[in-house]
Amino acid sequence: MALVTGASSGIGAATARLLAARGMRVVVNYLRSSKAAEEVVADIEAAGGQAIAVQADVREVAAIEGMVKQVEAAWGGVDVLVHNALIPYAIKSFQDMTWEELGGKLDAEMHAAFAVTKAVLPHMIEQSWGRIIYLSTGLSRRPREGMIALGTAKAALEGLARYVAQELGPQGITVNVVAPGPVEDTRLANVFDDAHKQRQIAATPLGRLAQPADVAQAVAFYAGEDNSFMTGTTAAVNGGMSMY
Repeated sequence: MALVTGASSGIGAATARLLAARGMRVVVNYLRSSKAAEEVVADIEAAGGQAIAVQADVREVAAIEGMVKQVEAAWGGVDVLVHNALIPYAIKSFQDMTWEELGGKLDAEMHAAFAVTKAVLPHMIEQSWGRIIYLSTGLSRRPREGMIALGTAKAALEGLARYVAQELGPQGITVNVVAPGPVEDTRLANVFDDAHKQRQIAATPLGRLAQPADVAQAVAFYAGEDNSFMTGTTAAVNGGMSMY
């Protein structure tokens, strides 16, 4: 069973649909968009899959624990965690940014990943099997104007992922990161104007920006039962915009 945080739209929704299509029961976590989350569930069920929508703010430990208990009562423990929920952040230069804005994003990003991972670990450890996938961004390694809060927080998340991967590997749990470049049909896609988008496309060897489904494919690869010997890695889904 897979838990996808922030799954009511964009990358999370595409990932939930794909994992369900590959035979997993999927928990569609959302914060406010209950209608959108239920639409994702309806799409999955219409295609013959199984899904439920569960509301929880991943910045709150009690909400996370309540969600996991609800899921365990319905379907048992979480086998695959896809932590995709986007924590709000300020878009501005370092010179204009306050510590509350930068430090607040860092704290919320790390606390959410820490708490969600802690909540699902007992079941994974008990069965000596699990898949954890964190969603990051190419901005963690390739800076872009105004994006210091997001890029710095995601760089910290990637560091956490490597340490957790090292610790949990002996227990049969893999931990990996998917780091997309610019992605169409997401909240971040509307931050910059069309001229900026065209420059991004021009800098991408594959000649377009990613769609949520492109990112979902990488997540699903990491989540697969047969992908058992990759951990502590980062998949760059950016069409060649940045190569590392």
